[in-house]
Amino acid sequence: MHTESAPPERSPTITASMREVADAPPDARPQALRDAEARLTGLARVGLLDVAQVAAAVREMAENLDASSWRAHVADAKNLRSRQFAPIQHIVPGLIPDGLTLLASRPKLGKSWLVLDLCIACAAGDVTLGTVRPPQGDVLYLALEDTARRLQRRMARLRPGADDAWPERLTFATDWRRTDAGGLLDIAAWCGSVPSPRLVVVDTLEKIRPLASGLFGSSDHRALAGLHDLASARGLAIVVVHHDRKQGSDDPLDTVRGTLALVGAADTVLVLKRRAGGPVLYARGRDIEESEAAARFDKTSCKWTLLGPAADVHRSDERARIVAALAQAGGPLAIRDIQARADLPSRSAADTLLFRMVESGEIERAGRGVYGLRPEKGGCGGEAAGALPGELG
Repeated sequence: MHTESAPPERSPTITASMREVADAPPDARPQALRDAEARLTGLARVGLLDVAQVAAAVREMAENLDASSWRAHVADAKNLRSRQFAPIQHIVPGLIPDGLTLLASRPKLGKSWLVLDLCIACAAGDVTLGTVRPPQGDVLYLALEDTARRLQRRMARLRPGADDAWPERLTFATDWRRTDAGGLLDIAAWCGSVPSPRLVVVDTLEKIRPLASGLFGSSDHRALAGLHDLASARGLAIVVVHHDRKQGSDDPLDTVRGTLALVGAADTVLVLKRRAGGPVLYARGRDIEESEAAARFDKTSCKWTLLGPAADVHRSDERARIVAALAQAGGPLAIRDIQARADLPSRSAADTLLFRMVESGEIERAGRGVYGLRPEKGGCGGEAAGALPGELG
């Protein structure tokens, strides 16, 4: 007589995860289910749990969130007012908070050097971008456009000293599955395998995004939506490196390659651009103030340094170039000559800056549309200052 064997006993790990989901507050239950699914699937992938048991458990937990589960997603304003939330953590204050950050720039501008130095600093507790010391933790760097040989060479440039230890808390990968083919679950599994996951860098988006399909813009949103949810659930920062488009725009976010859905899926967007006065790092996000910082890349150390607000830094640099141009000329110059010798971006910028320098006493107006150094700076005397920007010839 044939008798069916009893199904294998459910793993205690699966039972505990199901209990966590069931005991979670109603508004947190859907997220608890997603976290449990990612955790259990990761364990099944490495052979620590039975795949069939995990699939059955996930299906059972999902079924328990019945049609009335919309109540788990709402809260009244009175209760919201009294809720306590942990403060937002920043990898780089004012630039990279927890959540999903999109970093875009032209190819070969140096963004991979920037993120690699950031990864090293976070894993080793070192300084990056000149003066920033990120919170220390475990870091995953998906260098998907590099090889192990190139990574070794770049690490040696950034950590050249014999006593500069290479951090054990920094994990590299040069190949990764796409997010819709298990790559997202692999990142979640890595988070569960280390004591304190703090930062994940994906370099670049094109290597892990789902292959285009569906409505216009839907693939762009899907490319980042899963990473956004994972960053929020884990309370860590995920930085995704991307390219910008060739066309310029007054709004830096419009220069990011892709549709608006791509930018909208990110919590923070950084755009590294080259301007007439030098590179700038533009930042805008939900949890940071809009900013634009002047930046400098050192070709010897291969490190980026943030110099301060771009308007202040470049204005100071432009003023120094104007003074140097006038000193080298040995006498007053016309605006067009000053603009050319000082490498000013436009005639209007030259008009405005020259007016302000006259007002501050740095230079003087030597005639209509002509400027020179004040006598105490080694120049010739001239007509008294006082012209308005619109009066400059």
